[in-house]
Amino acid sequence: MRALVQRVTSGKVTMEGKTVAKIGHGMVILLGIGHGDTEEQARFLAEKIATLRIFEDPASKFNLSLLDVSGAAIVVSQFTLYGDARKGRRPSFSVAARPEEAAPLVEKFAEFLRLQGIPSQTGIFGAHMLVEIENDGPVTIWLEK
Repeated sequence: MRALVQRVTSGKVTMEGKTVAKIGHGMVILLGIGHGDTEEQARFLAEKIATLRIFEDPASKFNLSLLDVSGAAIVVSQFTLYGDARKGRRPSFSVAARPEEAAPLVEKFAEFLRLQGIPSQTGIFGAHMLVEIENDGPVTIWLEK
């Protein structure tokens, strides 16, 4: 399981001109599910992200978490995080989980964030979406479990 976490001042997901998720201060989390990933991995990453100290305190140090700043999250499923472009010109996605395996884990991950106290929304699994990310800093962190 892979997560690309971006600290944002705002984030929005639209599909066919309709807003399906929108937050202010918080994180946009691009989440990739690989073959064999488990609910336990989803729980671990959700807990890690909820307490990841990437927000600045009054001394401009990364000492505050999403919980500390009362931020929200948007979780966007992104199988392309498993793209392997080492050979040829077109990435292979053979290690990304199939939709029937990945979709429930994306929902579980968002649920685990909510259980941590993080208001969390999701994009539409498998849909072509427009994701607006106003990256704050910029701060972008790669996590893998």
